[in-house]
Amino acid sequence: MFENRLDAGRRLGEALRERDIEVDVVLAIPRGGLPVGRPVADALDVPLDIAVAKKIGAPNNPEYAIGAVAADGSVWLNTDVIERREIPRDYVASTRAEMAESARQKAQRYREPESSPSLTGKRVCLVDDGVATGATARACIEQIRQADPERLVLAVPVASPRAISDLKALADEVICLAVPSEFRAVGQYYEQFEQVSDEAAMSYLSDE
Repeated sequence: MFENRLDAGRRLGEALRERDIEVDVVLAIPRGGLPVGRPVADALDVPLDIAVAKKIGAPNNPEYAIGAVAADGSVWLNTDVIERREIPRDYVASTRAEMAESARQKAQRYREPESSPSLTGKRVCLVDDGVATGATARACIEQIRQADPERLVLAVPVASPRAISDLKALADEVICLAVPSEFRAVGQYYEQFEQVSDEAAMSYLSDE
């Protein structure tokens, strides 16, 4: 469906321009969201910055998200899953604190805290390379909402039907190029979907 993340970003940027969507800043979720976010920001002629969140994984299965927490501590928890699996509250609390600190350190590694853009009254576009569960996107949306933006648009190349349906209730507008009914994983819709290093991801923040 997409050659790589840059190709997805170019196509996503074109879609946003065709819809006449105007924003003041693009925020990408590191690491994979930055190579998508760079061409989107270029297409819209606005700055690119980051929104950082970390998944809160289930006990003994860290890849299964039971929630996510952003760098400022904003959190989304899947309470239905937590209650159904009887996941202990102390596990949720301790893992939340650990992941919040990890997200904060990652945000600081990418840029100085004082260089974080003010989002109050701004039109913000949040970008990632795709949405599977939507956990990290939810936490980032929660963080952005705390800053009281004028408008929040979520833009992704591909997403699962369930996640994108849930996220439409949280963002003012959602742009998604593909919502496959047989969605399994974001990477299956890319020809090239290698891991992005922090160094490579940070290079996209430069507009030179």
